Amino acid sequence: MINDTPEDNETMMALESQLCFALYATQLSMSKLYRRLLKRLDLTYPQYLVMQVLWQDDHLTVSSIGEHLSLDSATLTPLLKRLEGAELVRRERAREDERQVEVSLTDKGRALRCQALGLPAQVQQAAGCSAQEMAALRDQLNALKKRLDNA
Repeated sequence: MINDTPEDNETMMALESQLCFALYATQLSMSKLYRRLLKRLDLTYPQYLVMQVLWQDDHLTVSSIGEHLSLDSATLTPLLKRLEGAELVRRERAREDERQVEVSLTDKGRALRCQALGLPAQVQQAAGCSAQEMAALRDQLNALKKRLDNA
């Protein structure tokens, strides 16, 4: 619904009234927190996301990982190369279609999952939210993303 009065429109234009800024500022804070937490794993946040995808479903193509994370292969390739250099993943051409690159975890990459298991609880504690509140926020954000994607 669009506001009818110029005063309403002016209020909505204020930076502190903008949902986009609240999301942006929150993401900056979340990234700062994850940077600190992931330091001991020697991962960046984007690398952590790739590892999470592979911890859930090992042996995926680059394009499949990209679909999970909404990233293109040009963005993913350098991430995967760094993860491969750290001996956390292995990249190989698919046997049935050499245009596809398959990514799988190494033993070291699988073992890193054990070290990462406590991260969600640490984020929850830092946020000062219950598990139910975190789930509700996540669900609201996922719903908002879906509506924005469809707009």
